[in-house]
Amino acid sequence: MAMSCRADALRDMRPGGKNGASGRDPERPGDVRAGHSPPAAPVRQEQRQKNEARSLAFMSAAPPRRPRKRLFIGLVTGTSVLLCLVLLTGWIIPVVGLGNIHPYVPWVTGFLLFSCIAVIAFSSLSLVLQIAFGRNFRGSSTVRGVTAKLFLPLMELLARPFGLSAEDVRRSFIRVNNDLTLKQCGVFAPERILILLPHCLQKEDCPRRLGLDADRCGRCGLCPVAGLLALRDAYGVRLAMASGGSIARRIVVETRPALIIAVACERDLTSGICDTHPVPVFGILNARPAGPCRNTMISHEILESALRRFIDPARCPVPFVPSELRTAS
Repeated sequence: MAMSCRADALRDMRPGGKNGASGRDPERPGDVRAGHSPPAAPVRQEQRQKNEARSLAFMSAAPPRRPRKRLFIGLVTGTSVLLCLVLLTGWIIPVVGLGNIHPYVPWVTGFLLFSCIAVIAFSSLSLVLQIAFGRNFRGSSTVRGVTAKLFLPLMELLARPFGLSAEDVRRSFIRVNNDLTLKQCGVFAPERILILLPHCLQKEDCPRRLGLDADRCGRCGLCPVAGLLALRDAYGVRLAMASGGSIARRIVVETRPALIIAVACERDLTSGICDTHPVPVFGILNARPAGPCRNTMISHEILESALRRFIDPARCPVPFVPSELRTAS
């Protein structure tokens, strides 16, 4: 069954396949006997292998420099300490003046501010403990989403004086999120997994404009979309393309997946992880050799490894890409 899925998926990638311009399969060669060898079969086989190799070459970009988890832990701790100091200062300064209004006003103000300090400290400590031990504590799942949304912009500001860019902070956040997702999530049925892709994976000058429907792809192999569709067909997962954050959120609401494997840049991945909480997201950074939002690429090996990690092993096919095609260029 797995070999059949893989064969069908690879056959669809060649021009004239299921989604090709002709709308039907090419003629099958006749019986191969002595003296009856069809002359067109070797040409078709060679062209199919070239398209497959070309598509996989687009998806074999080297990943960026490995982000550091300690960067995220240090920034979230520093941000929480800074907020606590600001709140504490906000209580100390007006104590004298507030006391002139009413004797209890300074203490009421202090109670409110110290309550905020306690919430911030608990939130940051809960997030750090999740990262350190890789598991949820009571109420930590809700706190995790709120903390990420509130702290991340402040962490980016705090990182600037230390020569760290916003992309460095976001990569660290994505790695922390992926580690927690790997440790806390089990396996799922393929139909409950959604692969969410950006539209910029499509070749910029492609005459077929996919929009939100990836199945419009002609599977010529000139961009990574053909191979990603073949992966979808082989593993039985769902796949969608989004041109922005609002459309991605709408797709998630409509499909209601149990797990999202998202491909995007640092900014879109970070906002997507925060917006879709508590749905777990495994983020994969795309490569951008032509610059932002143009002819981006994705590592096919990383995506397939993620699929095999989160899909029930009993329903996983054999590795989709033959070894000779993994090294093709």
